[in-house]
Amino acid sequence: MQKDIVEELSVDGGNIRVRTPKGQICAWLGYKAISLHHLGMLGTSFQNNQIVIDWVNDQPLASTVTCIGDGHDGIWNIVDQLAPDVQRREVLDWFHLIENLHKIGGSQKRLKQAQALLWKGQVEATKALFADCKGKQAQNFCGYLDKHRDRIINYQYHQAEQICSIGSGSVESAVKQIDRRTKISGAQWKRENVPQVLAHRSAYLNGLLSV
Repeated sequence: MQKDIVEELSVDGGNIRVRTPKGQICAWLGYKAISLHHLGMLGTSFQNNQIVIDWVNDQPLASTVTCIGDGHDGIWNIVDQLAPDVQRREVLDWFHLIENLHKIGGSQKRLKQAQALLWKGQVEATKALFADCKGKQAQNFCGYLDKHRDRIINYQYHQAEQICSIGSGSVESAVKQIDRRTKISGAQWKRENVPQVLAHRSAYLNGLLSV
């Protein structure tokens, strides 16, 4: 596989503090970021997802592109428009999956059993463990599993065979690096300047700016 081919990517979002008219409370508005893992490249867009969608689709794409994200609808709405002419392998981030599992609380033995089952992608067996749970957290988690069942892969197999990544740490790290610039103490940005700020930060993180 050529190095300049996009084999896998991860999608996440962040927030940036934007100035509002005098007398109004400042607003936190969202941006999206996509990390192209094998290329080591980052793309961002502010309040306009089509920018990052077009950026990805203009790249040379592998016959199967792995797309990794957490459980937020906004992430998967973007993924749904990526790589339209190739096969997508959609993967729910393993670490977010387990974070949501442990929100259920209760029996640690049951949580460990559930984690072991999910590691092998066994959604129905996991849901069966919580069949007698009436708590809202357990019910919400089962609904979460149903919603993302096609994205819950056999993580053990995919990691052991080095088929693809199982976490979106690449883009999450990139968002933290963006925030180091945009969320400095007291910073507020003019809305019209935010795209330029994000583009400059992305260029820096992509190694396109000389220091």
